[in-house]
This record gives sequence, structure tokens and C-alpha cells, in this order.
Amino acid sequence: MDALDRSALAARYHQVRSSLPPHVALVAVSKTRTVEEIQALYDLGHRAFGENYPQELREKHPLLPRDIEWHFIGHLQRSNVKHVLPLVDLIHGIDSEKLLDEVEKRAQGLGRSVDVLLQVHIAQEETKHGFSTEEVETLLAHPWRWSRIRPRGLMGMATNTEDHGIVSDEFRTLAGLFERVRKTQEPTFDTLSMGMSGDAPWAIAAGSNLVRIGTALFGERAPRTA
Repeated sequence: MDALDRSALAARYHQVRSSLPPHVALVAVSKTRTVEEIQALYDLGHRAFGENYPQELREKHPLLPRDIEWHFIGHLQRSNVKHVLPLVDLIHGIDSEKLLDEVEKRAQGLGRSVDVLLQVHIAQEETKHGFSTEEVETLLAHPWRWSRIRPRGLMGMATNTEDHGIVSDEFRTLAGLFERVRKTQEPTFDTLSMGMSGDAPWAIAAGSNLVRIGTALFGERAPRTA
């Protein structure tokens, strides 16, 4: 990036940070962004980055500082768990018990524990992934059977719509579920990940304490190439 780009990135970063309440964590969504862009944001003091694509994460990971906190925020297929698990600190999109089983198996093989968020389907679009609210309540009401996996909270994505009333209602639904189930969980069940560049204010108003921001930080992204 040239000096002007770095200056613009710094301005956007400080604007986003200043808009967030102190209790809300920021994950910079770095999918399709260059190593240079990520490094520039790192140089401003940011450490938490979110990737959506396993291959892209594998390519970037060895080229960037070791103390980056990597989040996997995309839809994770079971066949890719073995590639993603050694590289990440938190998996946001756990959406089935079969995926939990695969993460557990791979974590056992690596001799490590892994933090995850359970993804809840709250949007109107059927293309979005996640447990139903009832499935999450049932899952967390029973003894947790994955010894290498620490459930850290919930994640959800609202409907892609200009109707902020719908978005707010969906976020409030997830926040209500989070407050109900966390009462029966360990104190480390403390993360409610909801809100992106286009809907973060409504997510935060509903109770989010982690937002995933890309465009508002880096600017409009170029189309992803194959």
C-alpha cells in the first residue's frame, strides 16, 4: 500500500474503533485482502483478523506476525477442518453436531483445545447456515460431550435487508437466546458475535459484544478471483 492508502486505512480504522463501545471487540474481516493491507492494520495496533476461505488463510498465515489472533468466520466444511484448525484461535461458524464431531477429532489429533461459537440461523434467507434456536437450547441443556472444544458463545447473521426493524428483531432474538443459555454455561461462555459493516449499530444496540467489520475498515473490496 502507498502512503495515501495507509493514511486512509488509519483514518477508517480510528473512525471504526471510536464508534464502538469499549466492551465491543472488533474482528477485522480480511478475506480477499492482501498481506500488505493486513500488515498495515496490524502496524496500527490491531490483532484480531477474520478469514472466510481455508486456502486463503493457509496462504496468508505464514507471511504475517505470529501474534495475530485468527478467527475463521466463514462456512466451515468438515473436509477443511484439518486445514483450518492448526491456524485459528476461534471458529465462529459451528453449525452442526457433525461439525463438532470433526473438530473434536482433529483437536484430539493435534493435542489442543479449540474455542468455538455456535452459529444460530436467525435470518429469513434459507441460504444462511446455523442451528435453530431450539437446537442450541437443547444442545446446551445436555452435558457437553466434546472434551477438546470450548463453547465460547453464539454467532449469527441477520437478513440482508434495508429494513432495520427486521434486522433489529433478529439480533434481539439471538441476544435473548444468548442471555438464556449463558446462565447454565461456564463463565467463559461470554461472546455474542453479531454485526458487520452494514448492520453493526443495530447489533450492538441489541447486545453484541463482537463485530466483524471489513468494508468499513479496508474500503470496498475487489471481486475475488478463482
